[in-house]
Formats: sequence, C-alpha cells, structure tokens
Amino acid sequence: MEDVEKLEPTSLSKAEQDYRDEVELARNGYKQELRRDWSPLHNFGVSFSVISVITGTSSLFLFGLNTGGPAVMVWGWVVVGFFTTFVGLAMAEICSSIPTSGGPYFWASRLASERRSAFAAWFTGWFNLLGQVAVTTGISFACATFIGTVATLKTNFVPRPKHIIGIYAAVLITQGMINTFGVRNLRFLNNISIFWHAFGTTALVIAVLAKAPTHQSASFVFTSFYDGTGNPGWGQRASHAYVAIIGILMAQYTLTGFDASAHMTEETHNAAVSGSWGIITAISVSSVLGWFLLVGMLFSIQDYQRTITTPTGQPVAQIFLDTVGTDGAVVLMVIIIGAMYLCGTFSVTSNSRMMYAFSRDGAIPGSKFWHHVSSRTQSPVRTVWLAVFLSFCLGLPSLGSSVAFAAATSIATIGLYVSYGIPIFLRLINYKTFQRGPFHLGRWSLVVATVASGWIFFISIVFMLPQVNPVTSQTLNYSPVAVGIVFTYAVGFWLLSARKWFAGPIRQLQQAAVNADSIEPGVLLDLKTGEKV
Repeated sequence: MEDVEKLEPTSLSKAEQDYRDEVELARNGYKQELRRDWSPLHNFGVSFSVISVITGTSSLFLFGLNTGGPAVMVWGWVVVGFFTTFVGLAMAEICSSIPTSGGPYFWASRLASERRSAFAAWFTGWFNLLGQVAVTTGISFACATFIGTVATLKTNFVPRPKHIIGIYAAVLITQGMINTFGVRNLRFLNNISIFWHAFGTTALVIAVLAKAPTHQSASFVFTSFYDGTGNPGWGQRASHAYVAIIGILMAQYTLTGFDASAHMTEETHNAAVSGSWGIITAISVSSVLGWFLLVGMLFSIQDYQRTITTPTGQPVAQIFLDTVGTDGAVVLMVIIIGAMYLCGTFSVTSNSRMMYAFSRDGAIPGSKFWHHVSSRTQSPVRTVWLAVFLSFCLGLPSLGSSVAFAAATSIATIGLYVSYGIPIFLRLINYKTFQRGPFHLGRWSLVVATVASGWIFFISIVFMLPQVNPVTSQTLNYSPVAVGIVFTYAVGFWLLSARKWFAGPIRQLQQAAVNADSIEPGVLLDLKTGEKV
C-alpha cells in the first residue's frame, strides 16, 4: 500500500513530544493522569504479548485437530491472518486520529453522528469490556490447565477441577499483584515478554523438528482434513465446509487483543504514531511466527489419534513427550506456561485501562469508585482487581469442559471484534467527516474499512454456531447466550435508563487552546490559555 502515510520526523525533544501528546489528549477532553513512560517498542510489545501465538495455538490445539485438522489449521491461519491485517490497518488509522485509552468505544463516540454518539460509545464499550474479560479468562485459564498438566509429568498427580480452580485463582491474583505493585516494572517485563515469545516460539519449533523420530509428510500437514466434531461429525451432518469455517476459531482467537496498543496510548510517547504501528506490527509478526509454530508442531506429530486422545489432555504435551521425552517436555511446557502467564499479565493491564476509561466516562456501575488512579503508581489499581474478579467468574463454567473453554474463546473473539467493527463501520459511512491522524491509508482507506467490516460481520456469526454434534447441554456453544446477555443489557439498560444520563465520553477539559500540529520546538504552552509558560 504505497499510499500509506506516516508522520514526518520531528525535531521535538522527548519532553516536547510528551507535551504534544498531552495537548492531543486535551483536545480529546482528557487531562494526563496516567504515567506516560512507554516507548513505541513497549506499545508493540503489549499487543504482541496479548496476541501471544504460543498461548492461542497451544490452548486450542485440540480444537484445531478435531475441527478440520492440519489443512484447516494451516490454511485457516493464512486466511485469518490476511483478513485480520485489514482489521488492524483500519483500527490503526482510527487510533492515530483518536489516541486515547478508551480505544474502540471512544472512537465510536467520535465517529458516530452527534445524535448517535452516546449510544455508539455505550454499546461498543460493553462489547469491548466483554471481550477484554473473556480473553483474559481464556489466557489465564489455559495457563492454569497447562500448569496442571505439567504437574502430572513424572508424578502420580491427577489434577481435578478443584485443583485447576485453585491454580487459576493463584494465576489471576499474582497477575493482579504485578499490575498493582510492579506497575513501574511493566516496561521491563514487557521487554522480557517480547524476547520470551519470539525466541520461545523459535525454540519450540526447532526442538520438536530436530528431535522427532519421524516426520509427517507435506501432504499430511497441508492437505489432510479431519472431522472430530461429534458422532457423526458436522462434516457428515452438514458439510466439510461448515467444519472448516468453524475451525478457524483457533487462528482468529489467537490473532486478537491487539487493541491493547490503543488502550496504552495515554502511557506511550508519540501516541498518535506509536499506537498505530504497535497494532500493525504485532499482527504482522504474530501471523508469521504463529504459522511456523503450527507447521512445526504438525510435522512433528507421531500418532494423530494418540495425540488427540492423550491422557495429558493437551495434544502439545503429547507431541513434546513423543519427540523430546519427558524431561524435554517439561522444559518446553515451561516455555509455554511462561508465555501464557506473561500474556495474561498484559491482558489484565489492557483490560484495566479499558475499564478505567469506561468508568471515567460514568458507564460502569460504581464509576466514581472505579475511576481512581493510585497516587503512588499513577495506575488504575481498582480496575486491575475488577478485571481479575470478572475473569475469575467467567472462567468457572470452563472447569472440566473443553467445549465450554472453546465457547469462552468464542465469546472473547466475538466481543472484541464487534467492538473493533463498530468504529470501523462508522468511519466507513461517515468518511467525509473523518479527521485523519499522522498515520492514514490514503486512497486505500475505504477499501480496507469495507473488507474489515465484512470480515468482522462474518466471524461474529460463525463463532456462535454449534461446534460439536449432537448439541446437548454438555456440548452447547454458550457464546450466543453470553453475547445475548450483553446485547440485551446494553440495549435494554440504554432504553430504560442510560439514555437519560449517559452522554458519552466526558470532557475533563474543554477544547485545548493549543493545536498540537502548531507546536514549535522548545516552546511549551498552557493548555487552557495557549500562552507560553
């Protein structure tokens, strides 16, 4: 896309650039409350960590093997990566224009007509909150189950639901503590996370390929189709195409959560550019790494049926046992668990920032309590623990049920992508009034937004379809129930009450007297008067 434009290099110093960011935030009606000390690399890192290809592919590897098998896993990843790039580009353009921690819901309020602005923010915000909580649930619950699995290797320990829930609680609590007491070290942890995910993925692929006694054929990896969606499977009851379509959940769930870069813009230097490139680069790098990870794991499968029915409950663990032995499997599982833990930690970070922004605008019950920034850490500690609590509650139905866990990942994917799609669609239909930021797509803008909107509409329907046949109380995809509850609450409460008092994002400050584009190097101005200070 040759027409994509970027911000020209500036001679502004770091302090002047931070001031420029503060002016831009003031133009959106907010004062600088959070500590702005994140670099562009850190901004990329938080989305890269939340996407976490190790976490997504490992936690849904069994789902992928049963729902289409290798061919759907490999080529579904390519298709999903392609269309997700369109979504990321469309979001990056909006993020550059409106860099605030509210992210999609704030964008929706600005991009909608004045009459619909408040409702657009309200509806988008609740779906974003649902997706944020669900994705934290999926990540940290998977971490708990993998810890339970690795504890069985070389021991007689058998993890029961009570053990998993205890581990899950411990994982969430420690992640909350890091976001409470170690917030100043999050940047350092972010650097570790980038290294861990990049080199950890490479280490996993090299280890299993190098040590595998035999390798599957290219025909198996790239063309074999498997329908394990029931008895009979959906391939017989409906069609193989149906199985392939619902099978892309693994890829789409993995390639989500990149709005984290947007939620961290109020803490990032040069936010209008850094947030946009954080989104795009996180998707691009993750798409490539994830594909190689999948291909490497699939080539290393020794026995397909044994891998699916493994006593460990985790196919990736069985692949490790078959290729590198028990000791090596423990090491590789620790790499995965570490990636999952870091991913969950930064998911809580992103989640809490969204809740902080949403409560700042009065949309969450008890907003006055939740809109609080710690004077010691300059971080929203209370919403950190709200995120932890809600994620714990949402994870309870997944105990002992891989079907319920797959449904939780569907909820996360639908919730987040609906919240992504609304501002993208609003930007598309109100393109004449859209104010570009320093990053924009030129003549490709409307094409990208159209493709992104269509893809989001498609997957939002697909991931609510039944995944296992026959459909019973134990195999029900309950994502329509969760999505329906949020939809009913958002629309119903709006009609009954919220429309009378929720006016959309508040303005802590009136329109800044300073235009960010007119700032000269070495000159700092008062945001209210526009005079030199």
